[in-house]
Amino acid sequence: MAGMANNPHILVVDDERDIRDPLASYLGRNGLRTTTAASAAEAREILAVHAIDLVLLDIMMPGEDGLSLAAFVRSTMATPLILVTAKIDEVDRILGLEIGADDYVAKPFSPRELLARIKAVLRRAGGQAVLVHAPDAAGYAFGQWVLKTGDRELVDAGGISIALSTGEYNLLLAFVTHPRRVLSRDQLLDITQGRELAAFERSIDNHISRLRRKIEADPGDPKLIKTVRGGGYMFAAEVRRI
Repeated sequence: MAGMANNPHILVVDDERDIRDPLASYLGRNGLRTTTAASAAEAREILAVHAIDLVLLDIMMPGEDGLSLAAFVRSTMATPLILVTAKIDEVDRILGLEIGADDYVAKPFSPRELLARIKAVLRRAGGQAVLVHAPDAAGYAFGQWVLKTGDRELVDAGGISIALSTGEYNLLLAFVTHPRRVLSRDQLLDITQGRELAAFERSIDNHISRLRRKIEADPGDPKLIKTVRGGGYMFAAEVRRI
């Protein structure tokens, strides 16, 4: 299909073939490239060699389960995650969100609704018409940190990568591309496409709290992300493109 190579690439991970294959076909008919995996081990091999834009991941699988694979993905890359499960378990849901999943869908699901959720997550992650992007820079350096936009990762002075959820990455990218400017919560939501967040998605304030714990020397006395009373937040560090 002409132009298909430029379309978002979705990895569908589900041990049930009668769910995995029809879903991949449906997504393909709606303009998304798809690759399928029947297990976490197969998914790891695919992620090692392919550029994947979003992982659609079943939680309940034999062998390594989806939560374990989700933790691996989130600790090694910034690829967006949508968790899918037939088990309505609040513990699984909370664990998935704590890991940094971008959305959570229960089986049985409507393929049309799932497609809409995928597109929303891709927009927030920079897949389609997102306002947070930096094609003209390999990264942004501030303090002891480098935010690598190509790899979508945060690296410290020792070269150690710090895991960021998609929401945290988009928010930090908004800050480094608008340094030393007061940004209201509404502006941050607009910049990061956050108005399309699912109902359970963490608030701007919660994302900022998590970011501070990762990048501030003293999160209780932040020097990088400052709160502006009555205004919002300001990224106070000097930022340079690299």
